[in-house]
Amino acid sequence: MKVKWEVLSKATVFVAEEMGVALKKSALSPNIRERMDHSCAVVDVDGRIVAQAEHIPVHLGSFRVGVRNVLDYLEREGMELREGDSVLFNDPYISGTHLNDVGVLTPIFVEGKLLAYAVNKAHHVDVGGPVPGSINPSATTLFEEGFVIPPVLVERGGVPVKDVLKMIRENFKVPEYSLGDLSAQLASNRLGIQRVRQLVDKYGREMLTQGWEETLRYTERMVRKELERWPKGRYEAEDYLEWGEDFLRIKVTLEIGDKVRADFTETQEQMDGPLNAVLGVTYSSVSFAVRSMMEDVLTNDGFYSVVEVSAEEGSLVNPRKPAAVGGGNVETSQRIADVTFLALSKALPERVPAAPHGTMMNIMMGGVVRGKYWSYYETVGGGSGARPNGDGESAVHVNMSNTLNTPIEIAERQFPILFTKYMIREGSGGRGKYRGGDGIVRGFRVLYPTKLSILADRFRLGPWGLNGGERGKPGKALVSGREMPSKFTVLLREGDEVVVETPGGGGYGSPG
Repeated sequence: MKVKWEVLSKATVFVAEEMGVALKKSALSPNIRERMDHSCAVVDVDGRIVAQAEHIPVHLGSFRVGVRNVLDYLEREGMELREGDSVLFNDPYISGTHLNDVGVLTPIFVEGKLLAYAVNKAHHVDVGGPVPGSINPSATTLFEEGFVIPPVLVERGGVPVKDVLKMIRENFKVPEYSLGDLSAQLASNRLGIQRVRQLVDKYGREMLTQGWEETLRYTERMVRKELERWPKGRYEAEDYLEWGEDFLRIKVTLEIGDKVRADFTETQEQMDGPLNAVLGVTYSSVSFAVRSMMEDVLTNDGFYSVVEVSAEEGSLVNPRKPAAVGGGNVETSQRIADVTFLALSKALPERVPAAPHGTMMNIMMGGVVRGKYWSYYETVGGGSGARPNGDGESAVHVNMSNTLNTPIEIAERQFPILFTKYMIREGSGGRGKYRGGDGIVRGFRVLYPTKLSILADRFRLGPWGLNGGERGKPGKALVSGREMPSKFTVLLREGDEVVVETPGGGGYGSPG
């Protein structure tokens, strides 16, 4: 059985990876096809993550929360899934991220009996609401961010539910992208079903499920063995998000014992803005940081069972519905990861790097050209933090983002924009014995009147250094030469230029 469970584990991970390849290749929007802003997993009948692909950290950890929430919702509503059914959802308070992350869950039946689920999330470039891209810097409630979809059947017996597709067509601003991306998600799950059934054909149902069970037990044993080498104790840290002239505090108490327990009791209460992070985001951010400190550990429910997160309801990291949460997924997630790493640096000082750029630098824009609406979404990387044994990397996506950029050739061909700058922001990394990586300068002109939103952070307080290393340079955004705050919406005229400069990572060790 030892060889068999390892084979089955790796094979199931590859199923999730192949699902992601199919989704990317089939999607229509550049955000998914080019930037790979999607994630895939295989989940057992109890909602436990058996295998996941190496996709987007903020999606992956949230699967543990979101899938169970969806299954609980279906049970409460008396919705029994049958072969050929697929469930669509994006309600952040169920799915565990934000409205743009549209999820699809499809049951896997073998010989009429439920075996598992294929599940994926994909960031749709626009899900309605008042601003292009649906991440609204001014939102105070969920309803000002976009169209909310509770778990509903989008396929019944393999047949699309036309009313649900009509609902998307009439509420998402770029329905040709949205419906194309949704078709890619459904196809991805169908491929996952096919591949899992092939495993059953080869190894048998009982051996497959036993292999999954042993995989989870083995992973948990390995994680606990790793934790035995970590210093036991409680480690505190705090960090901040920017909101106007204020700073929003995120504080964590990390307890390392037989498990890793993260307590956010002293974190600021939820706010009237979009930076609230639902519990799925908080959990995924903490688990990402913890997982990053471990070697040779599978990432499945065996790992997640050893990470616990507690946060008061009504706080910035566990808000009450209908608080706005669009920015919580993309910015607060970064700061939760940062503060968890900062706490871990007190326990594992030789492993933890300085803070990375700490913002996804979200750019959302759109408008109407020749009677047709367009919408564009981009995140821009920055510098990673210097490490205990070397400089940070420049111009990378780190922490809760694992996407690529949108190639300039693709963006200019499909949208009315012309890029003017794209380079490394030299000298933006924090000084130290080892220097933080440098950020990015990315600029463009709009060729038609455009509504632009930027939601970013680390404009006032650069990423922290460690052991005497200096902070990285803060970020900035300019519209036709005018410096802007980190979160804003503005109307651009034809020819206006937008330039963003992302932060560099923090330095490590005192400068020589």
